[in-house]
Amino acid sequence: MYPKLLTVIFIAALSSTVVEAISKISVKGSKFFTEDGNQFYIKGIAYQLTPLPPYDPLLDVEQCQRDASVMEDLGANAIRVYHVQADEDHKGCMDAFADKGIYAFVDLDTFDTQIEAKNLHWNETQLSSFTAVLDEFSKYDNLAGVLIGNEVLTKPSDSTAAPYIKAAARDVKAYRKESNLREIPVGYAAADIASLRPMLQNYLACGDKPEESLDYFCLNAYEWCGDSSYQLSGYSQLQKNASDYPIPIFLSETGCNTVPPRDFADQDAIFGDEMSDTWSGAIIYEYIQEENNYGLVSFAAKVDKETQTDAPDGFVRSGTPTPISPDYSNLKSRWATLTPSGIKADEYSPSATPPPCPPPTSGIWDVDGNVVLPSLGQVAKTSGGDDATATGTAAAPSSSKKASASGRSKVAGVIIGLAGVLLCFIWWL
Repeated sequence: MYPKLLTVIFIAALSSTVVEAISKISVKGSKFFTEDGNQFYIKGIAYQLTPLPPYDPLLDVEQCQRDASVMEDLGANAIRVYHVQADEDHKGCMDAFADKGIYAFVDLDTFDTQIEAKNLHWNETQLSSFTAVLDEFSKYDNLAGVLIGNEVLTKPSDSTAAPYIKAAARDVKAYRKESNLREIPVGYAAADIASLRPMLQNYLACGDKPEESLDYFCLNAYEWCGDSSYQLSGYSQLQKNASDYPIPIFLSETGCNTVPPRDFADQDAIFGDEMSDTWSGAIIYEYIQEENNYGLVSFAAKVDKETQTDAPDGFVRSGTPTPISPDYSNLKSRWATLTPSGIKADEYSPSATPPPCPPPTSGIWDVDGNVVLPSLGQVAKTSGGDDATATGTAAAPSSSKKASASGRSKVAGVIIGLAGVLLCFIWWL
């Protein structure tokens, strides 16, 4: 009898163990929310590509586990990944980050499939590549969002690429719906080009067809450098441009390093009273030290790139991460003090409406309002030069560069445990 009794107790103990699960992220109005209804603020790190093919940092499970532990210590709850291989297995790395309460924003494009302003097209090959990445990463609850592109527009004459970004978002969102995937947010990361703001920002959210608009917008901005301020840095203008924005907006790269060491004082504004009601956080550039000197950790002193084949740029990207002082500790201590409370999803009623589609502005913005988007397979027409026209004719530094901080929810298996006890007790009798 006693062995059976011990079996009952053992099964009950296992069944009632608290199970950690990461809560999926979704968009409501201009904010991100976890499944348990908490507003989600991004404290992210750019987890850059590896310097050799396949350029995917989410394949080495042991390295991901080491990096996830460091990021947890830093206070991060998200990473941004610029390039991945859709046909590889990412479960080990995605689980490693999920175990630490860390989400991933993943770019869908590759070097071969990215939308390029100087060679504008959107075709089936690109869409298939994008959706293959979506299929792979939709398996993981800690996928917070995907990105259509990164800094496609880098000067005013590139504005004609904007409809192609929107066309890609339209087709990826249509695939998401047809494939019965959860509504994984689809966004775009823009270069901080003052002359294009806020035209691009508004264009990607404008119109009366939500299926053709971005689910979120983010900006790579390095405006706050050294001893600056909310007004002096230009962040006040960023806030002004985004004050009535109808979809989530955040900084997808930030952390100016022209005045070392970095103290990350801009985080006080982003997560403070000036911006936290509008902006959903920031992603710090970047995790690993490189020639550009933006790294938060290093793995070794710079090596001879001629003799060390796994470090073609001289920077090792595997091993035990060593925090770079004082930048690492400066960011850690800064984030530790910043915990905006946000709003609960069930108390939030979005009121912002899509902005007007911007009219053309000579020499700055060449898209004429809410133009018909390019169709799949369409190539941009050129007119007397390199600039593409922005009118559709068919029907419907870059990657080289109190909300729940972790979004985790604890689910107690009490009911399962009781059921296990009951079944085992019946068997014992």
